[in-house]
Amino acid sequence: MPPTKVLAGASVVLPSGTVPDGRVIVEGTRIAATARPDAERIDVSGHWLVPGFVDLHNHGGGGASFAGPVDDVLKAVDTHRRHGTTTLVASTVTDETDVLARQAGLLSELAEQGDIAGIHFEGPFISPCRKGAHSVELLRDPDPAEVRKLLDAARGRARMVTLATELPGGLDSVRLLAEHGVIAAVGHTDATYEQTVEAIDAGATVATHLFNAMPALGHRAPGPVAALLEDERVTVELINDGTHLHPAALELAFNRAGAARVAFITDAMDAAGIGDGRYLLGPLEVEVNDGVARLVEGGSIAGSTLTLDRAFKRAVTVDRLPVEDVVAALSANPARLLGLDDRIGSLEPGKDADLVLLDADFALKGVMRRGEWVVDPQLG
Repeated sequence: MPPTKVLAGASVVLPSGTVPDGRVIVEGTRIAATARPDAERIDVSGHWLVPGFVDLHNHGGGGASFAGPVDDVLKAVDTHRRHGTTTLVASTVTDETDVLARQAGLLSELAEQGDIAGIHFEGPFISPCRKGAHSVELLRDPDPAEVRKLLDAARGRARMVTLATELPGGLDSVRLLAEHGVIAAVGHTDATYEQTVEAIDAGATVATHLFNAMPALGHRAPGPVAALLEDERVTVELINDGTHLHPAALELAFNRAGAARVAFITDAMDAAGIGDGRYLLGPLEVEVNDGVARLVEGGSIAGSTLTLDRAFKRAVTVDRLPVEDVVAALSANPARLLGLDDRIGSLEPGKDADLVLLDADFALKGVMRRGEWVVDPQLG
């Protein structure tokens, strides 16, 4: 019989609300409904127990990226696991189609092994007007044939593609992605409000890092932000690191979209979990100072150094969001978007034993993935 652990005494955040002095029963790799008489009891009084975090948009960490080789990918995955991200989608950066196809082949193998949850292609089908930290020479219109080439290279493991849907071929590419069960995300876009509505009607369901790399919300030209916030079919990504968004923008997104349509992401690059210094994001050189990553040439923000445990703590202690809403944004909502909510995203019997233990001040103390401690809280 698999060993049984009972984590008892914490405030446990469930889909129905927070249970004070609650417990979570772990049997083998899963959460169980009942405990055996010989179960090990672990006292976690004074802590919070929340589901493992799910990151939809992440380029790397620990000094490594998802461009490969395999050891680098696994190093980046491990870095984020140690910060509570038990499920991660690996994001690419704009490059030649053949290069991205090779990268997708490597990542698809790791997805098949369960190391990552799939692949997100961010670029090259984005607007040169809103390129951010992507090489403008490598950008191109979203030709459905090229999009299909990347999907084929991913061997069924592509989860999401970010597109500037206003570009030639954009809407046809959105329809292609929808037909193949891949999320079409509107991002790095110069679209108007009307063009964004058209993309959503064609099947786009995610806003890639809302507010960033798109026109600002205007009172005469509301642009993509208004269209993405108002449509119930769209989940909006937010980077809650204190740099990418003003707190008022975060509050606006939560108030307009509602907690059920927000997904916190890291958009992390190599420096996450490491510190300041010089790094590469794709072919571009990045300087990280005081935790903020910017391109050496031009100064554009170049992803983040965020980890999701920091996003959690900031959301609760600085933004004053309810813990239950933050858990939804970090776990339940992205799990549902990925179609994995039957296995992850909440602390319910039968689901994977993926959980994060936080202290009373919301600092990370322990991480469990599939019943095994990644970060052992060593509570005695």
